[in-house]
Amino acid sequence: MTDREFDLLIIGGGPAGFTAGIYAGRSGLKTAILEKQMAGGQVIESPLIENWPGVKEIQGPDLVMKMREHAEQYVPIMEYSEVTSIGKDVLFVLGTPEGEYRSKAVVIATGARHRHLGVPGEDRLSGKGVSFCATCDGFFFKEKDVLVVGGGSTALLYAIYLNNLGCRVKMVHRRDEFRGEKALQDQVRKLPIELIMSSVVEEFRGEEVLSSVVLRNVKTDETTEVAVSGAFIAVGEVPQTRLAVELGVELDESGFIKVDRRMRTNVPGIYAAGDVTGGLMQIIAAAGEGAQAATSAFEELMEPYWLR
Repeated sequence: MTDREFDLLIIGGGPAGFTAGIYAGRSGLKTAILEKQMAGGQVIESPLIENWPGVKEIQGPDLVMKMREHAEQYVPIMEYSEVTSIGKDVLFVLGTPEGEYRSKAVVIATGARHRHLGVPGEDRLSGKGVSFCATCDGFFFKEKDVLVVGGGSTALLYAIYLNNLGCRVKMVHRRDEFRGEKALQDQVRKLPIELIMSSVVEEFRGEEVLSSVVLRNVKTDETTEVAVSGAFIAVGEVPQTRLAVELGVELDESGFIKVDRRMRTNVPGIYAAGDVTGGLMQIIAAAGEGAQAATSAFEELMEPYWLR
C-alpha cells in the first residue's frame, strides 16, 4: 500500500469525521481525514455548548481543539485538501488539488452549510453587516443594534451571546413561537432582547454596509424598516452532497444522504455520518454516527472473527 492508498478515507473534519478517525485508527485501519478548510466544522462557530456529556459548558473552538488533538493521536488530518472529484476503479479514487488518493472505503462527513434567506441585499452585504456566525463577527458589533434571524437553538444562542457582548439585540422569527430548546428560550426571555414574532425578512438595505432591514408581518402583511448595524442569520442548514451525488448515492426527500442503521449508503463501501445525513444534527449525534460508520467500515473490510 503506497502513501496515497488507504483502507479508509474520511471526507470532512468535523465531529463526525474526528470520531470516525478515532475509531478507524484504533481499529488498525490505515486512515486519513481530508478537510477542505480548517478542521472543526460548524462547531467552531458555536459560542457555548451546554449539552456535551461530562462538560457543563464549553466554547465551540475549545471542544474542537480537544477533539482534534484526540483524533490526531490516531490519524493524519489534511487541512485545505478539498476533495474535488470522486470515482471508482478497483479502489475509490478521490481527486484533490495535490493529487489523487485511493481508498477501499470512504466516510462522507461533509456536513452542511448555512441556509440563506434568498432576499435582496443578502449576498451583496454579506461580510458587510450580514453574517452567519455570531461567534466569528459578533465582537465587531459591541454596543450596536443587531438583528438575529431564526427561531431554533442556534438563533437563540446567537441572541444570548450577542446580548452578553453588549449588543442591543432584536430577534425576528416567522412563527409565533420558537422551536429551539426550552432552556434557551427561557434564557432569552429573561434578557433585554426584543422579540419580533410572526415576521420575515424582506430586504437588507445599505450602501457600503448594512444600515437597516425590512421586515414583513406574515399575519398582517405590514412592513417595517428596522435600523441595525448587524444581522445574524440562523435559519437552518443545506447538506453538502455534491460528492455523494457523483457516486450515485441516494438522497432523501430533503436532500440528505440516506443511510441505514450502520451508516451505509446504497453504494457499497461508501458510508455517511453527521449533519450530511440529517436527523438530530447535534454534535453528539454526529460523533455517534462517525463511530458507527468507522466500525461498519472496519467490519466489512477486515471481517473480524466475531462476524464469521
